Amino acid sequence: MRRLLRVPAARSGADLMTAELEFENWTCPLPLRDTPTVVMGHGGGGAMSGELVEHLFLPGYGTAGAVSELADCAVVGVGSARIAFSTDSFVVKPMFFPGGSIGDLAVNGTVNDLAMAGATPLYLSAAFILQEGTALADIARIAEAMGAAARAAGVRLVTGDTKVVDNGSGDGAYINTSGIGLVADGVDIGPRRATAGDAVLISGDIGVHGVAVLSCREGLQFGTTVASDTAPLHGLVAAMLATGVDCHVLRDPTRGGVAAALNEIARTARVGIELVERDLPIPPEVSDACNLLGLDPLQVANEGKLLAFVPAERTEEVLAAMHAHPHGAGARRIGTCVGEHPGMVVARTALGGTRVVSLPIGEQLPRIC
Repeated sequence: MRRLLRVPAARSGADLMTAELEFENWTCPLPLRDTPTVVMGHGGGGAMSGELVEHLFLPGYGTAGAVSELADCAVVGVGSARIAFSTDSFVVKPMFFPGGSIGDLAVNGTVNDLAMAGATPLYLSAAFILQEGTALADIARIAEAMGAAARAAGVRLVTGDTKVVDNGSGDGAYINTSGIGLVADGVDIGPRRATAGDAVLISGDIGVHGVAVLSCREGLQFGTTVASDTAPLHGLVAAMLATGVDCHVLRDPTRGGVAAALNEIARTARVGIELVERDLPIPPEVSDACNLLGLDPLQVANEGKLLAFVPAERTEEVLAAMHAHPHGAGARRIGTCVGEHPGMVVARTALGGTRVVSLPIGEQLPRIC
């Protein structure tokens, strides 16, 4: 769906080429989203997901609802300890894809949510909703993948649940994982801390997971095998924190991709973010697939990458630590946090122009995590 961008009128064509863009006066009309029923876009991590939380769940919860910023992980005090707590559900289709499965995805996804708060992950729960008729051999493969991923991440699966729904009421297996971890003293990481002047870093290639899942769905092929980047990132985060640099924000850009993550950070901190398009690490196969299907790579999900906001003068120290870790070998700076156009993300193009990187409304590729 195309979105029109209205810019304040200029006096001439020359004015359009030379005038400073007045971001605050731009308007971006959205299609109507009024609907009496749940639609796929409500689960996409974009604007519709945010509206569901803000206008339905939080009012329903009332005083029992969230009392802190709405992030993928909450940090709460328990006595003298600071506990990170997160939960996530996985409904990826198909259950097995190049580079992984719903099993390791479920473990790594919750481990990474804890890591983005600077926590050391410790324990996970695992709840299964299984569809009647699903092959037990497939469930065994998923369980083995979860066990292997948990051992690799150094966490333990300590509790869980299993339910079965009628044939046709599910899709093989859905998994919910919750996790807890410990946050060390002095660590304060969250989207509210993004500050004008911060460097924006990413740990590696963009859009790989989404394209990997798409490549084996509906028989689509792109001429090369693209494997998911699913991986636990807490070791990389530990290496970054070991530099002593005050990392302001960490975020794994899963549903909605880099675009959704950066827009959420910009709106929470009331800052602007400027990306340099030529510095975005988009692999050729991801770019080709997105061009073929009319997708924006910045809105495609990742499962083994992180975004980091760090003081600009400490950028090289953090990048050096990231490059020394296997999951950060491709790390680079992709932009800057600015005081202008608060709440908006823009990208400087190779031709010297500027485009708005918008928050996805729903999800380009449903059921990818």
